[in-house]
Amino acid sequence: MQPRFVILAHVPTDSVTRGFIPAIRRRALPLLLVTDQPERHRRLIDDGLLQADELLAADVFNPLAVLNALAERQIAPLAVFSNSDHLQSATAIVGSFFGLPGKDWRACLRAKNKLVMRRTIEAAGLDNPWFRCVSRVQELDDVPLPCIAKPVEGVASEDVSLVQSREELEQVCRAFWQRHPGQSLLLEEYLAGPLHTLETLGDGARLEVMGSFETFLSPPPAFIELGQHLQRRAAPEVEAVVLAQLRALGVGFGSCHTEFVLTERGPRLIEVNYRNIGDQSDFLLAQALDFDLFDALIGLYLGEPLPTLPESALGARIHCQSAEHSGIVTQVPEACRLERDGCRIEFTPLCKLGERIERQHSNRDYLGILRGIGPNDALLEATLNTLATELAVIIDPLSNPQEAA
Repeated sequence: MQPRFVILAHVPTDSVTRGFIPAIRRRALPLLLVTDQPERHRRLIDDGLLQADELLAADVFNPLAVLNALAERQIAPLAVFSNSDHLQSATAIVGSFFGLPGKDWRACLRAKNKLVMRRTIEAAGLDNPWFRCVSRVQELDDVPLPCIAKPVEGVASEDVSLVQSREELEQVCRAFWQRHPGQSLLLEEYLAGPLHTLETLGDGARLEVMGSFETFLSPPPAFIELGQHLQRRAAPEVEAVVLAQLRALGVGFGSCHTEFVLTERGPRLIEVNYRNIGDQSDFLLAQALDFDLFDALIGLYLGEPLPTLPESALGARIHCQSAEHSGIVTQVPEACRLERDGCRIEFTPLCKLGERIERQHSNRDYLGILRGIGPNDALLEATLNTLATELAVIIDPLSNPQEAA
């Protein structure tokens, strides 16, 4: 039998290719990446990040298919891990078959399925917004407005809308059901206030807070993340409420990215993503803390205890440039890393010159992202604001109705 550190993946992500795989290499552990998208991962072989025998094709959404594929390859996993939202339950089931450290698959399901999450929080007697699952127009009659409509198992801000009237609610629901026949929508109370996150790390016994991002959003009805800034800790009373809800869901192992709104009545839960924060913010968090987050997570899945977290963090901010209209990209700066005024900044373009952009009113509208750390938040904010102008991506609107069609 071959011992391997097994990663389950759907599509390639920077967190895996630039974070977890290098961390595994530094430990000199044998690796196996299992995916349902082997063609999209073959570039990792071309780039020298994987060997050909370290890639295995299997239906990673089906834990039985993964177990069968591992058996056929005679793999004895050292650990079974995933950083994908979609694959946490399957990963936990596979890991538990081998008796390995990992998450409870039931906690993974409670976090991923927003309806199950709401019902679990409600059953625990904790604060919970009003919610309802709907699949027919007839179920919309007495919905309190305004409300949020979102997919039960959605990701990022895709198909999330704030609706103000019955007519708008029907329009949003009908359009969603036309695009996604047979899928339900979750309607929730609209929570007014600033959006925050709580980034946690646990070993099953201890659950520690790594940081809290304040997230800046585009105006309603869409909810597109335009930027974030990091605080080492949230207020103690805020952390207490959110951590109690995470424990009710069973969250306590590995990393977890939790979003909540800080309302007049306190923090109110939006969603729980039982994995690292995405969009390269995990790299920024690790840099701000001067903490090897990726290696720490690898260690947890190998049965190591939770390491001690730093008590303080540098200033850390993210600025996202999002498309304000559809069009053609006519200017896009090259990726770069630079230092200015004591701040370390990284710019990542997310589009190409000449590319046609179709605005989708979601995080898929990102054109470029600036990330930085600095000695303090005020200096870093001023530096990023200046660079956001210098490194702007420009889109020319489509010139005639036929192009837009």
